[in-house]
Amino acid sequence: MSGSSIGQHLVLTSFGESHGKAIGAIVDGCPAGLELDEKDIQTMLDLRKPGQNLISTQRKEGDVVEIVSGVFRGHTTGAPISMIIRNADQKSKDYENLKTKLRPGHSDYPAMMKYNHLNDYRGGGRFSGRLTATHVMGGAIARKLLKTTLGIETNAFTSQIGKIKMSKEFNIKMAKSIYKNEVRCPENETAKSMRENILDARKKGDSLGGIIESITTNVPVGLGEPIFNSLESDLSKAIFSIPSVKGIEFGSGFRGSELYGSENNDLYTIKRGKIVTETNRSGGILGGISNGMPITIRIAFKPASSIAQKQNTIDIKTKKETILQVKGRHDPCVVPRAPPVVDSLVAFTIADHALLTGMIKPVL
Repeated sequence: MSGSSIGQHLVLTSFGESHGKAIGAIVDGCPAGLELDEKDIQTMLDLRKPGQNLISTQRKEGDVVEIVSGVFRGHTTGAPISMIIRNADQKSKDYENLKTKLRPGHSDYPAMMKYNHLNDYRGGGRFSGRLTATHVMGGAIARKLLKTTLGIETNAFTSQIGKIKMSKEFNIKMAKSIYKNEVRCPENETAKSMRENILDARKKGDSLGGIIESITTNVPVGLGEPIFNSLESDLSKAIFSIPSVKGIEFGSGFRGSELYGSENNDLYTIKRGKIVTETNRSGGILGGISNGMPITIRIAFKPASSIAQKQNTIDIKTKKETILQVKGRHDPCVVPRAPPVVDSLVAFTIADHALLTGMIKPVL
């Protein structure tokens, strides 16, 4: 699978399958001298891991990371940083009835065809959401690198579950509230409604989708390499590596298509001696290059495909229609586990561009 790496200067390679012995990540290109230990990565992984509440899958993985190389005496050495997490709570027998029955909404059919039935189908194998833990491993390093060197911070949060939306626009003061509830929404009352909505879907054997928003602050001017490595292009590519993502928009996004240019343009002004814009409908990016304003992204997640309801499908062996009821432990909504994954991939992409432009040096 040649698509297992992302990045140009800072490169993340993901490996492993959902029900294999382990999953892992290799980060190449991280500058020497960054203070780093397993706690820095574990903190982010703990925000993503399943089995912590009623609104996520009940698969209980410890997701304990082990740094194998690239760190010595508490600092990065400049060598590739390799990390692994050993899988511990697989129930592969739950997938025995899926050897030939195609799960609606999943990658089973195209994967079978592409790899001639040799792919690991258990738990989705290489296509499982479990592999987002590898995104977080790489992203945790990038987040610390950005904060340490440039003061850049990323904050992703749940803004919508199903039809339930946040009532107020996010501001940085709300960041501390993101992880104070199970759905990772900074509005506590809205979070309660979201949680009930998810639990109701679970009772019905169904699932829900939603929207994650991402705000990145203290971004310098000049990140991005037009035309095909623009900051928007690379962020979009990274975000679409998350299973269930079906849409992305920056700034005013699709809403901007309804406005006049006079309404959508961000007017320049000076605040505290710094050139800024009065509004941020561009989402912090113009011409594929960061303009110094916060980078704002909205990401649409489809409802989780594994649901308990009976569904029509095809038995690929007999070529006949059949009924499938998916067993196993699955998320009724993947959105609450997505913020740390989004934070990780946004940070990784921005760190890669900061290294490309020389804003971060190879040795700190």
